Amino acid sequence: MKRTAVLCDLLGTRYPLMQGGMAHISDARLAAAVSNGGGLGIISAASGNAEQIAAQIDEARRLTDRPFGVNIMLRGDNIDEIAKLLAEKKVAVVTTGAGSPAAYIPMWREAGIKVIPVISTAAMAQLMEKSGADAVVAEGTESGGHVGEMTTMALVPQVCDAVSIPVIAAGGIADGRGFAAAVMLGACGVQIGTRFLAAAECPISEEYKTRVLKAKDTSTIVTGRRLGHPVRSLKSVFSRNYAKAEYTDISDEALEAMAVGTLRAAVVDGDPKKGCFLAGQISGLVNQEQPAAEIVAEIMAQAEKLLGGTL
Repeated sequence: MKRTAVLCDLLGTRYPLMQGGMAHISDARLAAAVSNGGGLGIISAASGNAEQIAAQIDEARRLTDRPFGVNIMLRGDNIDEIAKLLAEKKVAVVTTGAGSPAAYIPMWREAGIKVIPVISTAAMAQLMEKSGADAVVAEGTESGGHVGEMTTMALVPQVCDAVSIPVIAAGGIADGRGFAAAVMLGACGVQIGTRFLAAAECPISEEYKTRVLKAKDTSTIVTGRRLGHPVRSLKSVFSRNYAKAEYTDISDEALEAMAVGTLRAAVVDGDPKKGCFLAGQISGLVNQEQPAAEIVAEIMAQAEKLLGGTL
């Protein structure tokens, strides 16, 4: 069996490609468009309360008859409620971040849900395998949003050696070359976020999308290391000011407060001064707006050619 077929069989998709669950960005329309294109679209549960997430799931089911998933960040006051909702809705896949989903895996598995945690170390991948995860996303520090320390190139093969469940590569992948490289490292598929910021169905502000399309290889910055939760975003007025503040005597509480509402300011308002425009290092390769299905097809065609038809 071809390696990537394992992931397609697990997800019920045509292609071994997942869309990242980007907070306040990955909605029903984008997820459905990716799924209709043959990948696995993901709705972000960080975008609202249980009622709003339920509505997003229902909307995605109206827009596609293909499988899609929901990403849940395991921090917050309503995590138990959201976790139960996903089981009740019997979504096809749940991806997780910001902690261990071990407490919820039995409930999700009983509902027939495939559970795929996003991890940044081989040790965490092993823990997730022991906890009953169906696969893991090994995400390198090149990605946008919250990041770990290891690069995708170093992380993926070590995770592949550490676990027997399928490994999906993420971080710094935006085209068929990145996909092919991930497969050569041992992954059975990829998860992509930043490239889909330029999807026609992506709901971000025009300011946000324009910044991604104009980005170069050196256009991102990592902030938040002082507080222990580093985040990668495009360089902006906010990110530069925040980076400077980290090296002053400002209190941790005040530093934390600086970031409140900044992602919404980017996604919804397109505020060039207050916005935090999350994006990965691969932004420099994202140079045109396209329908999500076209993005998926283009990446897979490139990868297939590079890998000699072995996908």
